[in-house]
Amino acid sequence: MKFSERLGYKTVREKLQYEEIDLDLKNSLWSVFLESFFNNLSEYGLNDNLYNYHRALWLDLFKHPIDTAFISEGQHVFKDELKTFLRTFFFKGKNWYDPYDLIEFSARFATPNFVKDVNQVLQREKSAYRFVNRIITPITSETEISAIEDVVTSKDIYQSVSTHLNAALMHLTNKKNPDYRNSIKESISGVESMCKIFTKDEKATLGATLTQLGKEGKIHAAMKNAFSSLYGYSSDDAGIRHALMEGDRKVDFHEAKFMLVTCSAFINFLKSKQG
Repeated sequence: MKFSERLGYKTVREKLQYEEIDLDLKNSLWSVFLESFFNNLSEYGLNDNLYNYHRALWLDLFKHPIDTAFISEGQHVFKDELKTFLRTFFFKGKNWYDPYDLIEFSARFATPNFVKDVNQVLQREKSAYRFVNRIITPITSETEISAIEDVVTSKDIYQSVSTHLNAALMHLTNKKNPDYRNSIKESISGVESMCKIFTKDEKATLGATLTQLGKEGKIHAAMKNAFSSLYGYSSDDAGIRHALMEGDRKVDFHEAKFMLVTCSAFINFLKSKQG
C-alpha cells in the first residue's frame, strides 16, 4: 500500500475510484481494450468489423465529420493511426470518464469475454464501477461516499471512531491484499466506539446504546431490531469476529462495502441524536 493511502492522504473518492481513474486502473483498462478487443478486429473482407467499429466511433461517439476518419476511399482503415488517436483520447482526454465512454461504447462490438476481462480489472483495482448488461454502472453512490467521508474525516471526540473507519476503508481498498473480514471488524468497532461516546460509558455496547435510544424515543423499534441483528451477525459463533475456521464462508468486497456504508450511516445517525 502506498504512503499516501496508508496515512490517509487520499480521499474516499480516490480510494474507491469514484469519479476517479488512477494510472494503474487506466493502464490496465487500456491493455484489456487492446488485447481483448481492438487487436482482434478484422481489417479486411465482407465482415470488416474494424471498418464498422471505426465508422460508428466517428459518427456516434465522437460526432466527428466522417471525412476526418482514418479510412481510405476503398474503405480500408488505417489501424495504427486510429489506435494512436484512441490512445491520446484515453490517456489525455479532458474528462475523467473518457476511458469509460470508450470502453462502454466498444463493448457493443466485442465478445462477452471483453466485458468479463474489463470487470476483472475494475474489481482488482477497486473501481466504483462495473459492467452490468454491457453498461458501465456505479456500484458505489454519492450518498454512500458522503456517509463514509463524514466519519473518516471526523476529529476531536470522534477521532477513535474515525480511526476504526479509516482502517476499515484501507482493508477494503488495498489492491494487493484486500482484507474484507478485517474491514468488517473495523467498521463494527467504529460503531462500538461511537456508542461509548454517545452514552458517555466506556463499557457501553451497541445493545445498551440501542436500549437508551429506545427509552428516549430517538429510534423506531424496527430500526433498533435491525441494528441488533446486524451486530449479532458480526459476533455469533460463526461470525466475522471469530478466527477464520475451515468451512467458514468467504467474505467479499460487496459485503464489506455494505458494512462500511451501513456502519458509517449509523454513526452519523448517532451524531445527529447527540445533545
